[in-house]
Formats: sequence, structure tokens, C-alpha cells
Amino acid sequence: MEMAAGADTGTAAGTTAWLTVLTTTDAPEKAEVLARGAVEARAAACAQITGPVTSVYRWKGAVETASEWQVLFKTTGARYDALEAYLLAAHDYDTPEIIATPVVRGSADYLRWIEEETGE
Repeated sequence: MEMAAGADTGTAAGTTAWLTVLTTTDAPEKAEVLARGAVEARAAACAQITGPVTSVYRWKGAVETASEWQVLFKTTGARYDALEAYLLAAHDYDTPEIIATPVVRGSADYLRWIEEETGE
């Protein structure tokens, strides 16, 4: 896929060409396992871990507060299904956060690197 620096998001198989995908987990070790597994499987080119963050959420009728670590994956739209399937299988939460955000603009070299590293 040819792209210019700062170009608008392209499409691949009817999906957004590039995505960032966010998940959270309750321990830094778990975050690293999720990150490494996705990159090793080529479901993501990169994963960044930040935390701890404080999450406040409603779960099973009660408001909870927890420390969590965020994992932000860089992937392509074509690899999203593989990344989601991996996260659902590898995650220990009943309902893990998996939120994809389209990359609207980006460095052509970086976006090309994401495609190369995910097998696009």
C-alpha cells in the first residue's frame, strides 16, 4: 500500500488500514505477557505498557476501583481479528477491555513498518 506522510487513513479489506488497540490488566507482568504474545504472533507490530492507572467502573452492580496497566497495540485493520482473538484467549478478565481506534494520520515510514511487522 503506497502512502504519503500524513495521508488520510487508507483501507485494507474494507477496514481501517491502521489501528491502535487498547486493553488493560491488573498486573505489570500480565501486561508484558499480553504485549509480547501479540507481537510474537504478528498480531501487532508494537505494544506499549503504561501504568499503573486508576480505573473506576461499574461491575456486577457495584462501583469498583482498581489499579490497572494499559497496553496499547499498534496494528492493521486486517490483523485486528487476530489480535482480538489472541487477547480474548490470553486475557484473564471475564470481559476484557478491547477498544480499537483508527489511525487517521501518521508518518508514512512508521505506518509502513506496522504493515511489514504484522505481515501485511
